[in-house]
Amino acid sequence: MNKVGNNAHTAVKPYTFEYVSDYFDLESERESLLKESDSWLGKKLWNEHFFEVAGKDYWFVLDPGVDLQLGRDGGEGVTTFNNTRLVYLNGGVGSQLTFGATIQESQGRFAQYFNREITRRAPDGGNPGVVPGRGIAEDGGENIYDYPVATGYINYKPSKYFNLQLGHGQHFIGDGYRSLVLSDNSQPFPYFKVNAKFWKIDYTVLYTSLRDVRPEVTADDSFRTKYMTHHYLSWNATKRLTLGVFESVLWQDDNGRGFDFNYLNPVIFYQTVELETGSRGGNALIGATAKYKFSDWVTGYGQLVLDELATGSVIRGEGSYQNKSGYQLGVKYQNAFNIPNLFLQAEYNRVRPYTYSHNTIVLNYGNTNQALAHPWGANFYEAMLIGRYTLDRWYGIGQFIYGERGYDFLQGGDNAYYGGNIYRTEDDRIADDGNELAQGNTASIMYGRLEAGYLINPASNLKIYGQFIYRDMNPQVDNAQVQQATTTWFNIGLRTDIMNWSFDR
Repeated sequence: MNKVGNNAHTAVKPYTFEYVSDYFDLESERESLLKESDSWLGKKLWNEHFFEVAGKDYWFVLDPGVDLQLGRDGGEGVTTFNNTRLVYLNGGVGSQLTFGATIQESQGRFAQYFNREITRRAPDGGNPGVVPGRGIAEDGGENIYDYPVATGYINYKPSKYFNLQLGHGQHFIGDGYRSLVLSDNSQPFPYFKVNAKFWKIDYTVLYTSLRDVRPEVTADDSFRTKYMTHHYLSWNATKRLTLGVFESVLWQDDNGRGFDFNYLNPVIFYQTVELETGSRGGNALIGATAKYKFSDWVTGYGQLVLDELATGSVIRGEGSYQNKSGYQLGVKYQNAFNIPNLFLQAEYNRVRPYTYSHNTIVLNYGNTNQALAHPWGANFYEAMLIGRYTLDRWYGIGQFIYGERGYDFLQGGDNAYYGGNIYRTEDDRIADDGNELAQGNTASIMYGRLEAGYLINPASNLKIYGQFIYRDMNPQVDNAQVQQATTTWFNIGLRTDIMNWSFDR
């Protein structure tokens, strides 16, 4: 899809099968991985969906699945596990209607640093935490978290150029490993998506409902509701260059406002509407993306995010808190060094203090105590290298990250906000000017991951794997938000791979 001259738009994910098939022969790829088997059990284990039926104008497939993990956090002496049972179905009726759903029931205990990530996101109501990317967890005893997940969608294609989709799930916008625009770091949420593809244009509008589950904003034992509308326009300017612009706005359900119909218009500039409805009643985010194809195998990409348009403060260059911005630069190298199926990637992300936060704390760029964009929130930089290699059904992944994050001190009488925690109000900022990247309780973080595995079934994406994670976190001072810890986490598992795990946080 990244070959020079292709008219594909690759930023908005997940893709539809129909869209990918215009550029890549998925059926041929599947057939190349088939194993010889004459028995029903062998075919179901190695090659096919568990249950499938198809007719002239309909099809339906269903797979049971698992995410079984067993490991050891050597740094803190914790035995880890995950036990997920799931059902995954997809289908279609006619040429215009498709649908899909997953139901998952899980229990897990993770490496201690990840357990702390779960508990410090604890919602109102007594539940012990929120599992990043999954959802609110119940107490299973002995540091075990019980967390269900449900996703689903119905997609209707009324014409050649339009897709309408109603569902509950995750979204990602960008060509990088991370996204500063919208990522799958947050738990699934309800949405309605409109997508139009014509000429060299791809235009996506996303209407969503989000939750703030913190005790300080909960009212009448009910989680606080907020809404977001997001526009993303991608244009293949040349056969090599793709440019994109985006804007999004969040607003809270205050004064009986509900879903504000001012934001239904799919071609509107939100800054104007935000001023009309009250700047403290909404939080607008704008920015741009770009991708350049240096060759069929080498692609550069980037993102720029602006959370506030105080140009005077930015031009002064005095470190104003109103310079709420971030950017991403990266490069992908496919079939690297002429080795088929070797993929290399380098990426740099940088987000200034107070980005994604707001003076009305409900209007941060987050959902259920999780960031909607980068999992580190704001006030950080990170550099990473990623390598992936596949050979038939075997695969290997290597990943290395180094960065610095700025936390709050939260001790010794210093309760000021240094700009990293997007769930605090910027009214508590440490200063108007002189703000620097990774300021406050600066923590260096090093993260490495090695994983190797075997794809058992390409139809259901069932894999067996072994994984090793090394993580070293060194803040200036330990507090409730961050602690010094060195983690060595060994893990083996059997996984139906349909949702990403984001352990690199």
